[in-house]
Amino acid sequence: MSNVELRTITKRFPGVTALKDVSFRAEDGEFFVLLGPTGAGKTTTLRLVAGLEHQDEGDVLFDEIVMNDRTPADRDVAFVFQQYSLYPTMTVFDNLAFPLRSPLRPHSAADIKQRVEEAAEKLRISHLLQRKTANLSGGEMQRVSIGRAIVRQPRVFLMDEPLSNLDAKLREALRVELQHLQKTQNSTTLFVTHDQIEALTMADRIGVLNEGRLIQLGTPRDIYDRPATTYVAQLVGSPRINLFDSVRSNGTIAVKDSDMRLDSSGVDLPAGFQLGVRPEDINPAPDGAFGGEVVLTEPLGVETIVHIQSGQQVLLSLIPGMTTLRIGDTVRFNINTERLHFFDNGGMRLG
Repeated sequence: MSNVELRTITKRFPGVTALKDVSFRAEDGEFFVLLGPTGAGKTTTLRLVAGLEHQDEGDVLFDEIVMNDRTPADRDVAFVFQQYSLYPTMTVFDNLAFPLRSPLRPHSAADIKQRVEEAAEKLRISHLLQRKTANLSGGEMQRVSIGRAIVRQPRVFLMDEPLSNLDAKLREALRVELQHLQKTQNSTTLFVTHDQIEALTMADRIGVLNEGRLIQLGTPRDIYDRPATTYVAQLVGSPRINLFDSVRSNGTIAVKDSDMRLDSSGVDLPAGFQLGVRPEDINPAPDGAFGGEVVLTEPLGVETIVHIQSGQQVLLSLIPGMTTLRIGDTVRFNINTERLHFFDNGGMRLG
């Protein structure tokens, strides 16, 4: 496997700059996730790494070697697309074997058979090898698509939202399988997604993209616990973070349009700022310091989202298990002041 580095990459298309000064390095054996909404530049980044597009500025390096002028075939990467891109009239075996039959990298029949069978066993599709791919379910087709990349044993795996077309249960199952596969094979993987749950659960590190710029780079814990901007804070975490316009007032933090006042001792804040509180840090308690009214509950089984109105503000609270709270109930709650997030009015993290 290889490490992959992008140095000050800029890519323009007519009328739009898809990437602007993007730099990061995915280490050998790392599961690196690019997270962002549609149009953020995620797929363009993968295509530049693969050599399917060429950057206007900057360099793409594999193992410290500049790859700018190398063809896609010379770069030896395997690309797993959102769409399955399988040959429907071929069997699963022949689909898996197809990249091994390339004249550029010929393999013996025995080697092909061994690699195909090993990949099929890892992905639990051995029983499907003689079936036509047109007769497979969505989850089975995506396993075959991933398997076709695995048999190549490439330098780098590139995965462009490979789970987005699957239902929730299949997505969860394949998420676990991909993690296990990546760790056991120690493969360098660049994985693109708009799903923050996929990013947090799968990544060794996450790069957050927005409008072609890399906003933050770090471990899932870094991204979640210390978001660099309000954009990142809102992108990562479910349910969403609570953000309140706030002011510094007589040694306290005063949340606008509410009765909430929090101690600001030891915190250097401007006169006006945005206060961020994760829902799991708002805890209903009979003797809570703050009060409000329940306006909605969302029971999810293992946890419940409670919407609490305090003044004109509505807070989201995440509590374990089911709750007896109902719409219209008065509720007291505490806020974990050790896990507050502060942002300036431009959305940048303070401190």
